[in-house]
Amino acid sequence: MKQANQLLQRVGPFLGALIVLILLRSTGVAQTIDLLIYDLVTNERKAPLGTNTKITLIGIEESDIQRFGWPIDDGLFCQAFDNLNSNGVTAIGLDIYRDKGVGSNQQCLRDRFRDDPKLISIFNIAAGINSVPGTPIERQSYNDLSLDSDGVLRRDLVHVTGQDEATVSFAMRVMEVATGDDSLRRAIDSGNYEDAWLSANGGGYHNELDAGFGFQRLLTFREPHSYRKFSLAELLDGEVPADAIQDQIALIGSTAPSLRDLFEVPHSRFKSGESLFKISGVEIHANRVATLLDHHEGRLNVGWIIPGWGNLLLVLTCSIGGLLLAESIGSIRRSVLFVGLISIGLASGLGWLLWNQIWVGIAMPLTGLVSMGGAAWLRRGAMSQQHSEQIKQLLGQTTSPAVAQQLWEQRDELLSDGRFEGRELPITVIFTDTVSFTSVSEKLNPRELMDWLNRGMAICVPAVTKRGGMVNKFTGDGMLAVFGVPIKQDISADAQAAIEASKEIKEGIEKLNMEFRSEGLPEMLIRLGIHSGDALVGSMGSAERIEYAVIGDSVNCASRLESLDKHRHNGVLRVLMSNNTLELLDPQFRNSLILESWGAVQVKGRNKPLEVSELKMDNEQESELANLS
Repeated sequence: MKQANQLLQRVGPFLGALIVLILLRSTGVAQTIDLLIYDLVTNERKAPLGTNTKITLIGIEESDIQRFGWPIDDGLFCQAFDNLNSNGVTAIGLDIYRDKGVGSNQQCLRDRFRDDPKLISIFNIAAGINSVPGTPIERQSYNDLSLDSDGVLRRDLVHVTGQDEATVSFAMRVMEVATGDDSLRRAIDSGNYEDAWLSANGGGYHNELDAGFGFQRLLTFREPHSYRKFSLAELLDGEVPADAIQDQIALIGSTAPSLRDLFEVPHSRFKSGESLFKISGVEIHANRVATLLDHHEGRLNVGWIIPGWGNLLLVLTCSIGGLLLAESIGSIRRSVLFVGLISIGLASGLGWLLWNQIWVGIAMPLTGLVSMGGAAWLRRGAMSQQHSEQIKQLLGQTTSPAVAQQLWEQRDELLSDGRFEGRELPITVIFTDTVSFTSVSEKLNPRELMDWLNRGMAICVPAVTKRGGMVNKFTGDGMLAVFGVPIKQDISADAQAAIEASKEIKEGIEKLNMEFRSEGLPEMLIRLGIHSGDALVGSMGSAERIEYAVIGDSVNCASRLESLDKHRHNGVLRVLMSNNTLELLDPQFRNSLILESWGAVQVKGRNKPLEVSELKMDNEQESELANLS
């Protein structure tokens, strides 16, 4: 069970990040984000004007419907064609279905389409609508448009190969009739033309089922509503200047909102005003034709769209990169900052590419980078908590926040199989004992005695831990505290910290004794020994019980100093220290101490005597307990 929990802590966050990526793609959220970004860039990027093309629109407006009725009489279209031809147009595309005639001059319309080499008719196979009867196959075309799942028109179905001669897109047919050149279509049929073709899952598309149907490219838009445009009535009334349509391609189609031949485009989300909300179908075809003319004249910026496999590779690269960055940087805070900066740089870079007509999906790579980085942070956080609990268990005592942070940062060096490895470190040891504890215990009941001891330890423990020391264990009515573990510290600073801790303990016990006296409780007196030297430190015990052990002569010496000549005691705290500790102190600090030499003392268990000094502190008074046991 424990191993399963550890595995879940290690793997769970990454499985979660993977699920986020899968859901982001499968639900269409990623595509929605990418298309929104595409629309924003398309809207903000300056587009050329339609007036700079050789295309003029003849729109059937609401006023035309009110005047001529709907559907428009075939005879009126014949008159419109004659007016256009008399002014020298190069091609006429009728974006109106007219397989069934309207009015009394139906044959006129059919004769025009049969005999006029400039006229292009449309059909729709799916709806069962044919071209104008009599139109030769070389001037027939389909006018299908590819809408995305959100109803926005962004793509241009340029050509579908493997079809009969009549099945050519309306834009392609208009361009061919106007220029007399069908080389582009032949090149596409033979596979010899390269363009920024859309493929399944290419660019920002992830779930469009027909994204790979035929040869499709992103539609290049001129500035919306910038084409030269005249109403059908203006054309029939002779109000269109001849120079406005001479050598132009004329596209005739409905522009009246009531005819519902209007489409949302990338600009629709960001342009204000009802007139800019949608674009008519005939203007969409004008954009398609203009793009083909740009190609024919050699000025088309083809751009590039990353294929589906490229998107997948980029997502994998960003995901792995986010994971490695989040794992390799020591501080989680710095890691978050670095991954955040990388994410901003990635989003900016991909946005810049899109601005320059190179479309790479943004949502999935960015999510992969952040989600895998986030998973790594979660894993590290969980492991940090686990290590923190493990360290607490191994040490069994409190440590200062600074030491705890160092333990975490160096955990890989310190911990092995859940234990602190044995190491030899230079340390300074404090050993304390409470004077006449037996006598005090006879005066207090167990609850009172425990409270009395804990109030004293509440002073001793913080004095040690706030200076980077560790209380290794409590010895009944005393404690063993160590400076310099479990991480090697500055040995001079450790020795000084032990002495400063002793001073704080002395001041704290004096104040505590004032409280005890007011409460009628026995005063607390403490003996304290300080010694510095090398010690063996590390985890000791079995799986059932394990603790952080500090073993060696240094601990023994501190203990012997504490218990040395117990009857020689002035004040609430007696501090004896060896020359080993004094020699480590900074000279300036050492000179500030008031010391009383006890000379060379032979301590139990040690062959070499210790030079011992007592630290004398101000305001020391003779203890009420002259006879110490």
